[in-house]
Amino acid sequence: MPEPESRNRHGPEAQLVPESGSAPGPVPNPQPKTETVRTEQVHAQLGLKSESKADPAVKDADLRRTTTVRSNEANANPSPTPQLRKDEGSRTFTMRELLNGLKNDSEPEKEDANSPYSPERQQQHAEQNTAAMELINSVVGVDDEGRSRQRILTFAARRYATAIERNPEDYDALYNWALVLQESADNVSPDSTSPSKDALLEEACKKYDEATLLCPTLHDAFYNWAIAISDRAKMRGRTKEAEELWKQATKNYEKAVQLNWNSPQALNNWGLALQELSAIVPAREKQKIVRTAISKFRAAIQLQFDFHRAIYNLGTVLYGLAEDTLRTGGSVNAQEVSPNELYSQSAIYIAAAHALKPNYSVYSSALRLVRSMLPLPHLKVGYLTAPPVGSMIAPHNDWKRSEFLLDHEKLQQVPRGDHKQVPQSLSGRSVDAVNGDKKTIKVDIADIISVSACADLTLPPGAGLCIDTSHGSFYLVADSWESLDGWLDALRLVYTIYVRGKSDVLAGIITG
Repeated sequence: MPEPESRNRHGPEAQLVPESGSAPGPVPNPQPKTETVRTEQVHAQLGLKSESKADPAVKDADLRRTTTVRSNEANANPSPTPQLRKDEGSRTFTMRELLNGLKNDSEPEKEDANSPYSPERQQQHAEQNTAAMELINSVVGVDDEGRSRQRILTFAARRYATAIERNPEDYDALYNWALVLQESADNVSPDSTSPSKDALLEEACKKYDEATLLCPTLHDAFYNWAIAISDRAKMRGRTKEAEELWKQATKNYEKAVQLNWNSPQALNNWGLALQELSAIVPAREKQKIVRTAISKFRAAIQLQFDFHRAIYNLGTVLYGLAEDTLRTGGSVNAQEVSPNELYSQSAIYIAAAHALKPNYSVYSSALRLVRSMLPLPHLKVGYLTAPPVGSMIAPHNDWKRSEFLLDHEKLQQVPRGDHKQVPQSLSGRSVDAVNGDKKTIKVDIADIISVSACADLTLPPGAGLCIDTSHGSFYLVADSWESLDGWLDALRLVYTIYVRGKSDVLAGIITG
C-alpha cells in the first residue's frame, strides 16, 4: 500500500481473541515500525451483531490517523518550531518531529502587531479558541509519559491558536490544531469525565471542518476527521445519534479516498465504518451496506495484496453475511450465494490472513472456528469453463465447464469422468481428487506472473479470467462476475503467500 507523502500513525496491535464458537472480528491496519502509533478498538462481535458490546469477542478496528504536521509556505507568520522554516515550503512533518521540536521551546510566540486582519475578527477567533484551550489545559494524562506528552501538546495548541488568531484562513494551523485536540483526547483517562473526551473530539471535528472548507483538497484532514467522528460514534452505542455519526464518517472516508485513491488504509477503515453502520440501520438497509463494505475491503486488498488486516476483515464481514443469510432463511434465489458458500469464502480470507501473519493470535483463534468450512485438503474448489488442453484459442463449443482445485501449490483441473471421492465440502458437494495421469490444465503458483479479469471475443460469454505464467497464458471463464472475484482473490492471495515465503503455513492449514 503506497503511503501518501505524509507520515501516518497507527495503533499497537491489540490481541483480542474470540471465545470458542464466537464470530471472528476485524483487526487493525499494519504498523510501520519507524512511525508514531495509535490504536482504536471497536468492541462489537462480527456475525452476531445483536449481542452486547461487553461480549469478550470484540472487533479490533484500527482507524489509523494520519498525523501530518503541515507547514504552509504562503503563511506569513513565523514558524512555531525550528523545523518549520520558510525555506522548506510545504514539506510535511510527523507529530514526533513537532513534539521533539517543541520540547526545547519555553515561551509562546508573541503577537504580530502587523496582522492584516481586523481586531474584531481576531477577537472573535480568540473567543472561539478559549473553550478549546480550556479543554486541552485540563487534560493531565494517565501516566508520566502521558503527562509529559500532554504538556507538549498544550504548548503546541497555544502556538496554533495564536497563528489562527492572526490569520483565520491558515488551514494548516487549523489542521494541526485539530490533530493536537485529537491526540489530547487519547490522553484522557477512560474513567475521567472532565474534560470530556467527546468534547475534545467534537472540537477537533470543528477544526477539520474549517480546514477543509478553506482547502477542499486536504485529504489527510478528511481522513482524520472521519476517525474523530468514528470515535464519537463508538461512545454512543447503537443509537440514532451513533447512526448519523457513522454515516458522516463514511462520507468523509469517501471524500478522503476520492482525493487520495491510493490508500488501502482509508478503504479498510471505510469498510469498518460501513460494517458498524450496518449493525444499527433497519434490517431492510443492512445487506446493501454490508455488500458495500465488502467492496471496500476488496478494493483495499487489490491495492496491497498482503494487507492482512483488510484480508481478515473481508473474511469477517462475509462470515457475518453468512450468519444473517442463514438466519433469514438462506438465499432468496439461485443467483445469490448460499450461506455455506459464504462461510467457505470467509474461511479462505481468514486462512490467508493467518498464513501472512501466523503469530497473530486473533487470526489463529478465528481460523480454529472456520477451518472446517474449507474444502480440505484444498483451499478452494469450484467450477470454471476451460478450453481443451493445449488449445487456448478454440471454438466456444469446445470449452467445457469443469471442476478446479486450488491449494498452496497449484490450480488443477479435475479430469472429466475420472474422479476419486474425498469427504464432502461445506457446500455439500463431493470434492474430487485429481488423477495426475490425465491430461488437464495445471498452473503452478510459482510460475504465475499476473492474474486478471479479461474480456475478449475469443472467450465464451461470461466472466473471463487470465492467468499469465512464465510458460504462457491460461484463459478460463467463471460462472459469474461475483464468482470471478472469488477466484481472483484466492489466486492472488495464494501467490502473495508464496512470494512472502509462507506457503508452508498455508499448507499446514489445508493439509493439517
